[in-house]
Amino acid sequence: MKIVLNVVAVLLILAGGVWFLQGINILPGSIMSGQTQWVINGAIAVLVGISLLVFANRRNISPPKS
Repeated sequence: MKIVLNVVAVLLILAGGVWFLQGINILPGSIMSGQTQWVINGAIAVLVGISLLVFANRRNISPPKS
């Protein structure tokens, strides 16, 4: 499950980055170029991807056994 979450997180980060760059018109040539909505969508996708990556890779700290 951890591998699947990591793959999904990385894909979200990459896709969100592309959407963000197209939204701010750094990657032109698409219907998304220069559109504020894609800047917002891209930023949200990147943040969700980073959160998912952190969640998938956090360590469960269990209390020491007596």
